[in-house]
Formats: sequence, C-alpha cells, structure tokens
Amino acid sequence: MPERRNKLQIIIDILNLLQKKGRVKPTHLLYGGNLSYDRLKKYIKELEEKNLIEEIIEKDKKFYKLTDKGHSFLDEVRKIKEVTDAFGL
Repeated sequence: MPERRNKLQIIIDILNLLQKKGRVKPTHLLYGGNLSYDRLKKYIKELEEKNLIEEIIEKDKKFYKLTDKGHSFLDEVRKIKEVTDAFGL
C-alpha cells in the first residue's frame, strides 16, 4: 500500500502542477492533487494567504496560477531535495 502524503508533499504536488501547466482550473487541481473538494479548498486558501498562488478570473471562469513567490518556494524545495538525496536521506 502506498505511503500517505504529508502536508508538504501535497502542497508541492499542487504547486508543481501549477508550474507545469501555467494556470489551472480548480477541478484540474482537484484531480491532479488527488484531493477531496473540501481538502482542496483548505489548501487553496492557505496557499493564497501565503502568496504562493493567486486566483485569476477570465471570462467568468476561475483559474489558479503560481506567483513569483511560489516559483521561488519550489526552487528552494528542489535544492533541499538535491541535498537530502546526495546524503541518502
């Protein structure tokens, strides 16, 4: 049975999806993040409050995109992963 993801892993999955796609509808985040709607709403709220993502409305449709701070956060996470991998952690 696969390991459960922790909060940081879920946030990284959401941010990676946004970085890969550019802008994403909430339903795509729902499926891409493999989350329930209620859990996704909590993560979106927290990520917006921390200015890692932002909501965009285009033609009455809601999208989310990564902010500059979100891109920086992912860069730092990748650096940490490289270090931990180098030490076999």
